[in-house]
Amino acid sequence: MGTTVNRINRVGKMLIAQQLTIAFAERATAGRLTAEFSMAEDAGDFLKGGIACYDAILKEDLLKVAHSLIKEFTPESMEVTKAITLGLSQIIPASIHIGITGLTCPGGSETPEKPVGTMSIYACKHGNHLFSERINFPVHRKKSCLQRLRGVPNCLKSTLHP
Repeated sequence: MGTTVNRINRVGKMLIAQQLTIAFAERATAGRLTAEFSMAEDAGDFLKGGIACYDAILKEDLLKVAHSLIKEFTPESMEVTKAITLGLSQIIPASIHIGITGLTCPGGSETPEKPVGTMSIYACKHGNHLFSERINFPVHRKKSCLQRLRGVPNCLKSTLHP
């Protein structure tokens, strides 16, 4: 499998070869995913940027996510993750947009069905669904985010493979 850096470098090369660009909207990872991709070889040829939208107000004001959607499904739900991804596509032009949210610590909107450690990711390519998943990492907050970071390049690699 290789390290996360190697996986991101491979994905970066695939994006460049296919003349694709990428942007991120992040809640749980708070910009870390964008930062990891920025360290890849030739990142300037494929990375457009990212937005850390930890607070729900940013999701509403910046990414135009309806308050009613956040209230009905919670800020870390797949529904809101999809909405931040689509909102991102309206402000950062890119071929691929990825949104990632999650419950990294107690005190949020956790439930027995959505415990702390739950992460949601939604990706679209040219406005069409590319992949999405909801995963629960029953571990420490930092480890949960790091595990999710490792999974994003894998998802991209498998969907970008010619």
